[in-house]
Amino acid sequence: MLLNVEANSTKVQEDLEAEFQSLFSLLEELKEGMLMKIKQDRASRTYELQNQLAACTRALESSEELLETANQTLQATDSEDFPQAAKQIKDGVTMAPAFRLSLKAKVSDNMSHLMVDFAQERRMLQALKFLPVPSAPVIDLAESLVADNCVTLVWRMPDEDSKIDHYVLEYRRTNFEGPPRLKEEQPWMVIEGIRQTEYTLTGLKFDMKYMNFRVKACNKAVAGEFSESVTLETPAFMFRLDASTSHQNLRVDDLSVEWDAMGGKVQDIKAREKDGKGRTASPVNSPARGVPSPKRMPSGRGGRDRFTAESYTVLGDTLIDGGEHYWEVRFEPDSKAFGVGVAYRSLGRFEQLGKTAASWCLHVNNWLQASFTAKHANKAKVLDAPVPDCLGVHCDFHQGLLSFYNARTKQLLHTFKAKFTQPLLPAFTVRTLPWRGSGWGGVPPGAGFAPEPACPPPPVPQVWCGSFQVTTGLQVPSSVRCLQKRGSATSSSNTSLT
Repeated sequence: MLLNVEANSTKVQEDLEAEFQSLFSLLEELKEGMLMKIKQDRASRTYELQNQLAACTRALESSEELLETANQTLQATDSEDFPQAAKQIKDGVTMAPAFRLSLKAKVSDNMSHLMVDFAQERRMLQALKFLPVPSAPVIDLAESLVADNCVTLVWRMPDEDSKIDHYVLEYRRTNFEGPPRLKEEQPWMVIEGIRQTEYTLTGLKFDMKYMNFRVKACNKAVAGEFSESVTLETPAFMFRLDASTSHQNLRVDDLSVEWDAMGGKVQDIKAREKDGKGRTASPVNSPARGVPSPKRMPSGRGGRDRFTAESYTVLGDTLIDGGEHYWEVRFEPDSKAFGVGVAYRSLGRFEQLGKTAASWCLHVNNWLQASFTAKHANKAKVLDAPVPDCLGVHCDFHQGLLSFYNARTKQLLHTFKAKFTQPLLPAFTVRTLPWRGSGWGGVPPGAGFAPEPACPPPPVPQVWCGSFQVTTGLQVPSSVRCLQKRGSATSSSNTSLT
């Protein structure tokens, strides 16, 4: 620290000397220019005065002849010659150079037009003040807020400083509580040009547990020291899709699923897992997580325990055993049938989402006769709402509420009321055609919850398409919390399923 202080003070001294030297150089240039003008004007005036003096000398020499003639005339005794001599003297004086010569100097001895008034500049230099290095701001944790995947950070200056031009905010994600670690892999993200003493970061994805923040103030000349770093907790539900649970016809990649007509051969999956590239290794070893969640489910459904037959399902890899959680799902338009919801971990490998007491979901069928239904325990209810392109899922485990929203408008679509007796997992299904033998696409409009028909419809040709993407790391939106409070009473869509 001592060496740094000495080095920085030396650098500041050198910069100050350089600034004053540049100012002195400008004054020297101005001085040289003015001296040159004064020398030139002095030479011009001297030359002009010398010419006048030479003319006066010649005039005096000619005047001596006139004086001699006048003296001879005075000495003459002949009165008759006197008028003629006087006339000659008069003509000589009139024609003499001295008679026409002006003794007033043609130039002035005043050099005032080359004088410079430095009074204003002198006052400016005397009023010159140095810009001090700004103090480090102090972040106000009481006023800072984390909500709706946004962070509003508020800070203040310890001393009043009217010379502050802007602030620089830096932040980074971390899984460690407390002060930032020097060797942490996550880089600082920089936001410059902040004019106020607060700033709101929007559209964040909280894929880590905490965020570090620090701020520094800048004036026109220099930036101050960073404030003491603060760590804010960013609670959000973060999970990934567990490829070890997925049906072999689903190609899973962290947070996206695509129908795979080739069947997703088991030997290829095992080879990827052996090389460390399989999905089963990524949740725990992912650099974005840093520290594995204690709720992360071990890969226990691999091999013959994965979903099969008509259960085109994949589960999330993180258990829900308390609190409130929110995530969003966007399905591609070419997905002919898909479902989203939650399920117990004990959901059977042949069981379809929503057809057992261990699962709850919303189901969309875009094949032939479109339908939008809520399903649980082999019962279905048609929803009188347009199908959104993005669904929001809100699960309040302790209250036993599972609500679905239009993720764009936050319109409530349906709420399940249940008493969850086991931890839940996010569950997803993507299909190719109406589910043969299940009646999933045959719920008539306006029908309530009713058992599905036992007789399967005739087989139809398969069309292979369908995919979806999941967005996690989201906090429960404030609008969703408000809707849940208002909708906790009776509602036409809030039907308890048992």
